[in-house]
Amino acid sequence: MGRTSINGVSIYYEVYGTGEPLLLIEGLGYASWMWFKQIPSFSRHFQTIIFDNRGAGRSDKPDLPYTAAMMAGDAAGLLDNLGIARAHVLGVSMGGFIAQELALSHPEMVASLILCCTSFGGPDSVPMTAQALDSMLKVDGLSAGQAIRQGLAVAFSPGYMEEHPDEVEQITAWRLARPTPPRYAWERQFSAAREFCSKNRLSNIRIPTLVLAGDRDVVLPPENARLLAGRITGAKLRMFSGGGHLFFIEQAEEFNRSVINFLAGLKDKS
Repeated sequence: MGRTSINGVSIYYEVYGTGEPLLLIEGLGYASWMWFKQIPSFSRHFQTIIFDNRGAGRSDKPDLPYTAAMMAGDAAGLLDNLGIARAHVLGVSMGGFIAQELALSHPEMVASLILCCTSFGGPDSVPMTAQALDSMLKVDGLSAGQAIRQGLAVAFSPGYMEEHPDEVEQITAWRLARPTPPRYAWERQFSAAREFCSKNRLSNIRIPTLVLAGDRDVVLPPENARLLAGRITGAKLRMFSGGGHLFFIEQAEEFNRSVINFLAGLKDKS
């Protein structure tokens, strides 16, 4: 674990395992803790790099406008500072926006893309449900723990929280124990996500791409995955039955296997 300065912003990161580099990019307001079900699996096969985006976790939270391209620049700077010329890149939700921008602006650095529970953004994407939007924005008067659980209630598929209370408590505890983004920082990230749109640029992505989504996602509905995969040449699409927005936590074993098999298949072809 460590810190590195990128464009004057201190970025927190951790590196696990050896092998081909795999960079993981998390979503809006989340930090690198969220990969707790991926690190043990991925690090047996890859040099796995996780980090906190600007505005979240243990990275700096400058109070200025953010863009997905800016955060992609942070990711590129991290790889560069670690001496990594090229990596596989996996992004979830807003992290998928950042991953797309990284592949578009620094194509030489991205060996393959894995885009999870995400979209191409803009007016032609399928918007989140009103319930999901309310869970993010209507937090006045709630304690930090209440706001976290309110968000998890729409991020997980129906019934998951009730069936896994210990896991929900652990996630809540992690989020409370680590630096919670101040509201301004969360809003900076939210604005970056809201302004993102890659639809008319996706034909420029010409690397192996895997698109994954849960078919019960109400934050970024699964039709987005179909639209996204349809605009990237050769992209593979897989839907996880019963999975919510956090399907990679809910169905971690199958998710991890899908990612590992996809990347192993690329190695076999090289």
